[in-house]
Amino acid sequence: MKTAVIRQVKSMSMSCDRVGNLLLAKFSAQGANDACFVIPASIVFFLIKNLPVNQDPTLQPPPAGPQITQWDWDANVPRALTVNCKVQPGKISMTFNLDIKPDLTLVLDRSNVELMRQILIAYSQDLIDLDQ
Repeated sequence: MKTAVIRQVKSMSMSCDRVGNLLLAKFSAQGANDACFVIPASIVFFLIKNLPVNQDPTLQPPPAGPQITQWDWDANVPRALTVNCKVQPGKISMTFNLDIKPDLTLVLDRSNVELMRQILIAYSQDLIDLDQ
């Protein structure tokens, strides 16, 4: 069994592929290199249905996310096969099972959870849900 790498997320960026079945996600982490992997549309739609909606009108946005470049798309980027989410007080941990790298657990605070939810919803119109 692969050991999961754990990263505390500072911010994130995402970009949709031209076909509409993948999102490239890039996360900046505290004290570590950026983590980059692709998320299939099926996982995106699962997360949209299950991520909590922010109820705090005073929630501050996270800092600007890392820039996604063409190199990120061209690199041999791992693909998320599954995701397992655990809600904890004030944060969510998301363990992504990746195809070519060890599993990656991302710990997102409330502002990053809301940012992710908004990004996923924004891209949902560009994605094709093959599981429906």
